[in-house]
Amino acid sequence: MRARRAGLPRAARATVAGAALAGAACVAPALERFRETEWAVLLPLAALYAFCEYLPRCPLLGHRVPGNVGAFFPVLLTAVVLLPPEAAALTGVPGALVGRVREHHAAARRIWHAGQLALAAYAAGWTHELLNRGAAEADFPYALVPALAAALALCAVRTALDGWILVAAEGCAPRTAWRGQFTRAAGPHLAHGLAGLMMAVLWRSPYGPVAALFVLLPMYICCWVFAQYHRERGAHQATIRALVQAVDIKDRYTRGHSERVGRASVLIARELGMDDSRTEVLRFAGILHDVGKLGVPTRLLRKDGPLTPEERRVIELHPEYGHEMVRGIGFLGEARSAILHHHERMDGSGYPYGLSGGEIPEFARVVAVADAFDAMTSTRSYRKARPVRVALEELERCAGTQFDPAMVRALGRALRRTGWHAAVTADLPAGRDGGGIARARGAEAAGAAQESVR
Repeated sequence: MRARRAGLPRAARATVAGAALAGAACVAPALERFRETEWAVLLPLAALYAFCEYLPRCPLLGHRVPGNVGAFFPVLLTAVVLLPPEAAALTGVPGALVGRVREHHAAARRIWHAGQLALAAYAAGWTHELLNRGAAEADFPYALVPALAAALALCAVRTALDGWILVAAEGCAPRTAWRGQFTRAAGPHLAHGLAGLMMAVLWRSPYGPVAALFVLLPMYICCWVFAQYHRERGAHQATIRALVQAVDIKDRYTRGHSERVGRASVLIARELGMDDSRTEVLRFAGILHDVGKLGVPTRLLRKDGPLTPEERRVIELHPEYGHEMVRGIGFLGEARSAILHHHERMDGSGYPYGLSGGEIPEFARVVAVADAFDAMTSTRSYRKARPVRVALEELERCAGTQFDPAMVRALGRALRRTGWHAAVTADLPAGRDGGGIARARGAEAAGAAQESVR
């Protein structure tokens, strides 16, 4: 839950209070029927869940523990299978009260989290109980049905309440608050449901509760690996953003161009049927294709007149500069070849090495088309954008000589299906530079080859 600095809005306070009261009503029967509650099961599970929630904020171990390890729902779902709904609802409350939350409105966040978990576990408990009546716990495969249904009920209540608090605390539009939340969370919750069922079966087996705890070990390892993957992915994204921002700052006339080339490259990749991993790397290639401009003198990138042959040769070194800059970034993979060769031409007249046809790497052929297309359809300070139809006609005219015809056709099919929206890429209005740039660069709009050179 993200809270505003000025204090919780009245709607958010009412929502937190309502969740707390509803959660208390759910767990009250377990406390009222104190002697009937199976504390020998509830207390160990509650302590285990509280331990998992507390680990990320532990002063000694917190920096080594993935932040999402606290949400160990297999423990809650084990309680759902083994205990009545009101006792299952009580299992997650201590953990919610000791878990890590943001410092701003920390007390309200903990109360909300406790109420949310109690309501979700209570709903999951009743779902399991209704579907499991008259069936033995070890009656497989039927036992999977109530366990997985309980996991989905837990997921549904949690995501519904998450959206509700976003609307109440942040004023988020309801459609935005709930859109896609359940779909994204359902898969992990189903996996947690299976793990919870395994723990419950082992708990009641001759091997006892200790054996059930071993189910958590592979779950923790998976959680840790997943967290490491996201941490590494975040570092990759930060690296890409930093390089792109540096290029945009240096070459102000093509601001935003890199991101759009990455987007167009993805459209082509999906049309060609590339798998997700290659598509992601190709997106990096499109975003970073001009990173070598960091090695080009700024006066050339911002020159208010035509380039001399010598200056053009200097600018044409930017693919090699870019390749050297990213040579040691292992996760870029095939993207490095695209950065080096995206100005090669199918007829062999491109640069830096004059490759032709199939000698040009596939990623470079994709980025070349995406690069020229965005250059033609983007408004620059020295000319207006061309319509998408005109840009596609120009690409088709140059297909076979400058561009790979298969890539041009793929982009055309994708655009006919999805459309294209290009934003203005220069902050300066036309004429702000005295007209020099517009006059000097007007000739560059004559062909696709000239569109992407600077």
